[in-house]
Amino acid sequence: MTFTLLHRLALAALPAALLAWNGAATAQGAPVVESRISAVKLYPGSATVERTARVPAGSRSVTFDCLPAGLDARSVQVQAAGAPVGDMAVQVRDRALASSCAGAQGERLRSLTQRLAEARAETGALELAHNYLKSIAGNAPGTSPATGPGTPGAGQIGATTDALRKSGHDTLLRLHQARQRQDELEQQLKALTAERERAGAAQTRVASVTVALAAPREAELRLSYQVRGPSWSPSYRATLDSSGAQVRLERLALVAQDTGEDWSDAPLTLSTGQPLASAGAPLPRPWTVDVRPARPEVPTLAAAAPAPVARSARAEAAEAAPDGEPAPDFTVAIAEGAYATEFTVPQRVNVPSGGPRVALALQTQQIGAALLARSTPALDASAYLVAQLPALPGIWPTGPVALYRDGAYVGQSTLDASQAQQELSFGRDERITVEAEPERQLSASAGLIGTRTERSTERSYTLTNRHARAVQLQVLHAAPVSRDAQIKVESHYEPTPTETDWRGRPGTIAWNQQLAAGASARFTARHTLRHDKDVVLRERR
Repeated sequence: MTFTLLHRLALAALPAALLAWNGAATAQGAPVVESRISAVKLYPGSATVERTARVPAGSRSVTFDCLPAGLDARSVQVQAAGAPVGDMAVQVRDRALASSCAGAQGERLRSLTQRLAEARAETGALELAHNYLKSIAGNAPGTSPATGPGTPGAGQIGATTDALRKSGHDTLLRLHQARQRQDELEQQLKALTAERERAGAAQTRVASVTVALAAPREAELRLSYQVRGPSWSPSYRATLDSSGAQVRLERLALVAQDTGEDWSDAPLTLSTGQPLASAGAPLPRPWTVDVRPARPEVPTLAAAAPAPVARSARAEAAEAAPDGEPAPDFTVAIAEGAYATEFTVPQRVNVPSGGPRVALALQTQQIGAALLARSTPALDASAYLVAQLPALPGIWPTGPVALYRDGAYVGQSTLDASQAQQELSFGRDERITVEAEPERQLSASAGLIGTRTERSTERSYTLTNRHARAVQLQVLHAAPVSRDAQIKVESHYEPTPTETDWRGRPGTIAWNQQLAAGASARFTARHTLRHDKDVVLRERR
């Protein structure tokens, strides 16, 4: 008994002792100031976060707490108007030791756990009531504790039955709703727990920055730091008005971050710069030429040594991705008068850590386009509507684009504004019919004694415009290209193609012509290959 009483007294005094110890530690350390995010500049793969706090007059040191554990201590900067700043100390500790750093995700987790406990309690209470009603209904008439011994009358039986029916109906309905609510909360808790586990160390640890300063009067303190992980990626939406040959091009940005720090009501700037990339260009490697020594004979059964090319590829991959992290696949362009393009979001945004990606609309432009119907009949007996755009003004990083034609979604593509002329395909043009005739081949021998071989092929295509207006038509065809002087290629076309090396691609020919409404056009390509009879061709199509 004495031991139990002493044990209980010790346990009761333990929280008070811990509280006194924590209070002493807080009194010895710098006071924690309340800060807010005043600016976020987001790059592909990192972000620069700026926090602002008001420090009272006479302050000698303050602490910014609940910062992301992944912040780069070398990037921390502090500015204070009218208050000299001294040294800074960065400390990282477990979030469990910082009760004030639960964060929005932790609050959601605690709230969801509490609601789930209440739902389970309600389900258990309703199951208990349901079992009690079943036990009453299962007793024989005249032995129920409620009615006592004896045989009840018909009126009493009807009233009891009706009461049990109503009570049972209400209880079962409420029990079904309670179980459904419990299942929904359990699913939400499971998703939030998995999300927290995916966040890893960034969610379970926090950092604090203690700043020494001398503030003769109240001052505003600005703390900025870089953190790895958050990123934004460009995406676009292109809507074609085929009747007016106009394309509405919308800039979009998808923002995601998992730093452990919620960006709440934060001013956001998106930049195409890459602070994590190399700051300087690589230097050329020495190019030496030497005589390769004689290769020693290798026994037949010996295993071959690894190819040097494979080792070189792995080495180059390691050099291209320092610390084993692949570089973000993002196109960086030079803006007018600067070395990066920045998009300042006009409204403040909320980007919770570990939450869903946030889509932001940046800009919309109306651009005139040249429309054409393009077909490659040898591969696909269809025509596709293509919009050719002029050089886009400003900086447009490469990204996916969602395509809409006259209000209907047609698919996805990629916007690559680095090209001199940007093209977007807006699906099939069903009013252009394409007929590709089967390929005809003819082989023969030539020369005095048949030492040479000739092989001729012919392809013909017929396209018909079923629109009520004329269309610009482009037909593409691949011609054979000889890569050896022993193989001679001769080609004839009807009509004469507009381009024989379309966009610098050898062997790709293009017919471009205006096709009137209801008209048809026929295109023919004949190719003859000549070579010695003992030459074996290797063809790739």
